[in-house]
Amino acid sequence: MPRLLFADDRGTVYDHPTLLAAARSGDAILRPAERALPLPDGATLCLLPGRRPVGLDPETGAQVVLHEVKVGRRRIVPHAVGATLPPGYTRTLLPAAARPPLATVDEAPTLPQWAYTAAGLGEDGPVVWALHTDRRSHWDPSRHSTPDLPAKVDGLVATGNPIYRQLARCALEWRCFTAQNTFYGRDEGAIPSSAACNAACVGCLSEQDEGMPPSSHERIARPPTAAEMADVAVRHLERATGRVMVSFGQGCEGEPLLRWKEIEKAIRLIRARTRRGTLHANTNGSLPEALARLIAAGLESVRISLNSASPDLYAAYYRPTGYALEDVVRGVRAAKAGGAYVALNLLTFPGVTDRAGEAERLCRLVAETGVDQVQTRPLAIDPDVYMAIARDRGAPGAALGIPALVRALKRARPGLVVGNFSRARGERGARARPASPARRRRTEAR
Repeated sequence: MPRLLFADDRGTVYDHPTLLAAARSGDAILRPAERALPLPDGATLCLLPGRRPVGLDPETGAQVVLHEVKVGRRRIVPHAVGATLPPGYTRTLLPAAARPPLATVDEAPTLPQWAYTAAGLGEDGPVVWALHTDRRSHWDPSRHSTPDLPAKVDGLVATGNPIYRQLARCALEWRCFTAQNTFYGRDEGAIPSSAACNAACVGCLSEQDEGMPPSSHERIARPPTAAEMADVAVRHLERATGRVMVSFGQGCEGEPLLRWKEIEKAIRLIRARTRRGTLHANTNGSLPEALARLIAAGLESVRISLNSASPDLYAAYYRPTGYALEDVVRGVRAAKAGGAYVALNLLTFPGVTDRAGEAERLCRLVAETGVDQVQTRPLAIDPDVYMAIARDRGAPGAALGIPALVRALKRARPGLVVGNFSRARGERGARARPASPARRRRTEAR
């Protein structure tokens, strides 16, 4: 069993000489039953300020909250330690931490929008509780943020297209890999397309309520024109190498369907100039008719985000304006009916997404709508903030575990792709087959 990690105020990480690592699932602190993975390349250990580490007594299994630790001649007040993962991994457990019940802002601030993952110290170094869910090497962190990137950025910013000015900030300040790809000229390139949104997600990366941590990104100030979007797209599609595609809408901006008319024009402009590569959109799927229009214009692939197939839990997190989960489901159906490759961007949270009832509803949604892929994306949010939303909402049931949820999704829809990255036209393989009525009934009964 891996040992407990903790950190001092300066962020120096230590391992406890006797206590074992615990982990969290929902509100429960537990001893991990699954095997941990070595800390992946590109992952980072992180301090959780004001949260006290929780370990396990190796003899009794009892939980021990560390309030003070002696390190050499010093006595320190320890902070809990977690990890953030690189692309391609899905966390399975949260860091075990005790937050003071009457915490002040200085003592236990709300954590920034990162996907905090349980970590410990194994025999050969740090370990994390996660699944390696997508092994595509083109998202390897070592291929990004290279020394030659600033010069590539300057070259495209000099063209005068305002989209490149926004993408320059995304690539250099926020180190977005999709934005960086636009300057590297490879794989999936980004086209920011909307400054407004019809949702107010609690974990939004680009616009936060007062009292929450500052947003990790800033949206584009002026929505681009169809011609500006088309110029960026055509340059990328014609010159890029690898798995060539462009995506309208990113997770750090507004909702692209609010600008469907301008995007429709852009798609037609793009396809009048080049047939190369894949046209993709990242969206909340809230406007089914608008999505159908984009697919009719030439949009080939779509990724639709949701955190739950339960209307109350979906609404509590997304805080939608003018739409509801049923409209999102209609959006999924409209995309499939139009012939698009459809992925669900499932924002996962251990102890909530994998509840038995939640898993059953998600499996039913996947089977009945016929989606091609589920991208298991760890929800980037302070665990305590999300549990305040999810504790009394959504479908009930014991947590099955994220690995069991993944297995259930695959059973619900034979041929379903489970991963973390969007697929370009040439790498999708055979489409997922519809589940038979008998198989759907068995899935719903689990």
